[in-house]
Amino acid sequence: MFPERFSNLPAYAFPRLRALLDVHEPGGSVIHMSIGEPKHPFPAWVGEVLAANVGEFGKYPPNDGTPELLDAIAGWVARRYGVTVDAATQVMALNGSREGLYNAAMALCPERKNGQQPVVLIPNPFYQVYAVATVSVNAEPVFVNATRDNGHLPDFTALPVETLDRAALIYICSPANPQGTVAGREYWERLIALAERHDIRIIADECYSEIYRRDPPPGALEVAAEMGADPERVVSVHSLSKRSNLPGLRSGFVVAGPESMKRIRQLRAYSGAPLPLPIQRVSERAWSDEAHVTGNRALYGEKYAMADRIFGNVPGYEPPRAGFFLWLPVEDGEAAALKLWQETGVRVLPGAYLSRDTAAGNPGKGYIRAAMVAPMQETEEGLTRIRDCLYGQ
Repeated sequence: MFPERFSNLPAYAFPRLRALLDVHEPGGSVIHMSIGEPKHPFPAWVGEVLAANVGEFGKYPPNDGTPELLDAIAGWVARRYGVTVDAATQVMALNGSREGLYNAAMALCPERKNGQQPVVLIPNPFYQVYAVATVSVNAEPVFVNATRDNGHLPDFTALPVETLDRAALIYICSPANPQGTVAGREYWERLIALAERHDIRIIADECYSEIYRRDPPPGALEVAAEMGADPERVVSVHSLSKRSNLPGLRSGFVVAGPESMKRIRQLRAYSGAPLPLPIQRVSERAWSDEAHVTGNRALYGEKYAMADRIFGNVPGYEPPRAGFFLWLPVEDGEAAALKLWQETGVRVLPGAYLSRDTAAGNPGKGYIRAAMVAPMQETEEGLTRIRDCLYGQ
């Protein structure tokens, strides 16, 4: 019998979107801007590396990642964040970031925290896997609104002490999906200090870390190391999907303290599926190469400038600092998404589909999320249709 706790989960965002839109005809040529699936070119050498190693599909891959891949990841972390991690005890390859975000909770959330049911703190809006991971470990989710008033970064420090003492995990996404905001050093310092005081692990979802306008976003590992925090305090998850335009490769990594990683690896040994060796070989090369990442970031830079030009006169428009989504203010996100589809054929996601209702309201209800992942001309056409349809400019 299906566990009752899963019955309370709302429908996933994209089935809800299909139910909303697909009973209506599009009002123009269809432009997909609802899903964050990168369309920029991936490196030309991907096919070459796959072909050179295709015979390794005939072997069982190492469970945690090849030594070469783990070394490449540790090397990237050192270059990017100035943090030394032990490839043998603190790094594991992932089948995409979603696997790591889910399994970190499975491996690390205790059954009781201070004698009570544990709490998992979740930003609102949020990536849906945070919620299902929380339900899976029989913890209580506490959704903390990220709004324009708090810079679209949840203020976990404002929660009651009783809640913080029960909290076992905090999920945080920076750069943030969907708002494109960045947790600065001061934010990370406050959050890590809070986690240290209340013995909470931070699961940092940093898969958009390499898509940004100007300065590289600081990382959780970086700030934790600067503070001298407990090495077990932060679990950091990254992916090649956005950084390298390889969403179909399903390749990422998790870095954690040795004790946390021992538990994460043990769970993988029993229930996980390691990456096929040819995919690990591509990943080794990808984490060692920055040229393609720089080129990719330049393309997104052009899209940021385009969005600013198109929406610059729209009241409430906030230029994203990072990532590839626009979080656009509207009166009602669901009504706006339906209007766009029926009148223009542009497909976007209502913000409420990424959020939960709370006592303070649903922070996504007055927004739509538009992904700037398509080729330049198609993206410009889609953004222009959104502006003209919803804002009359």
